[in-house]
Amino acid sequence: MFVGIMMEYIALNDVCKINMGQSPESSSYNDIGDGIPFFQGNADFGERYPVTRVWCNAPTRIANAGDILISVRAPIGALNFVREQCCIGRGLAALTPDQTKISSEFVYWLLKGKNAELNSKGTGSTFKAISRKVLEETLVPNVSFEQQRACAMNLEKVNSIIQLRKQELKNLDTLMKARFIEMFGNEQRKVKMREICSIITDGTHQPPKFVDEGIPFIFVSNITGNEVTYDAEKFIDEKTYDELIKRTPLEIGDVILSTVGSYGHPAVVKSDRKFLFQRHIAYLKPKRDVVNSEYLHSAILSAGVQRQIDEGVKGIAQKTLNLSAIKELSIPLPSMRAQEEFVIFKAQVDKSKVAVQKSLDETQVLFDALMQKYFG
Repeated sequence: MFVGIMMEYIALNDVCKINMGQSPESSSYNDIGDGIPFFQGNADFGERYPVTRVWCNAPTRIANAGDILISVRAPIGALNFVREQCCIGRGLAALTPDQTKISSEFVYWLLKGKNAELNSKGTGSTFKAISRKVLEETLVPNVSFEQQRACAMNLEKVNSIIQLRKQELKNLDTLMKARFIEMFGNEQRKVKMREICSIITDGTHQPPKFVDEGIPFIFVSNITGNEVTYDAEKFIDEKTYDELIKRTPLEIGDVILSTVGSYGHPAVVKSDRKFLFQRHIAYLKPKRDVVNSEYLHSAILSAGVQRQIDEGVKGIAQKTLNLSAIKELSIPLPSMRAQEEFVIFKAQVDKSKVAVQKSLDETQVLFDALMQKYFG
């Protein structure tokens, strides 16, 4: 619609007032509602509007209802609309669109589309940040209000479908957890993880020699949605694999578990595809005669076991779930028949999740294509 030959652009500074945040005196902060809401950065953002946790009775920089807040410090580019007058800290900037020239919704989606560009212009060694100048010089397609409205309306519709699909996935996860509690919440038989696994260890402690292509070597980031993904950036050759596989003899049905950072997320190995992993991932080989791998996956995600995991992590700067803590996790262990009954239910829910995820992926592709079409 917009990207094309001879497209005219103007600077964001020409159509928006830009107000860079500034932190007020710490003595003015409070949590009792004295003053106006105070937002410091991206951590205060919700899906569309910020969530008030702190108030300020001596604000320095103020944003008003209808303004657009943008995070100017890592993570750069997060966006929220302002619901009411508020104080903004140095992690934010407030944009006030000139309604005679540009619509707020168009500015919002434009900046969504400029996220990668804005991040590429961040400076600073510890925390990347963008300056007022970067915002001022951001280019805006100079198009009619009719085109702006059409753009914003299309993106809003597609984004609404994306959010709906994401909520459907959350609802299916909630359904699974509720069924687990219904079936096993009062299970009397509890066993230690070490009793139901023949091997509990972790990935290699020495970084292997990597090659340009070969067998995927995965990291904690490859356990997403409690599933294994193989889109690795690091690879090892067959010789290295044959040596390292002795430590973690992976088979279909084995379970891997993240132990650092986003710890406590399990994934069942469902493919015979070769891969290996770093030491921040634990390796569990369930005893197949006493525990079903899919049941164990859900048991690890249950509230009771996740609570034990939270209590078992060590460290301050880098929280770590040690192997010793994993071995002592107390797991409810019903009969194999009950486990298999649950796994049948889980398979049905997983099938629904696959369908929803497929729809989500397709809608995301459409959204990305529209963003590219409108903003380049």
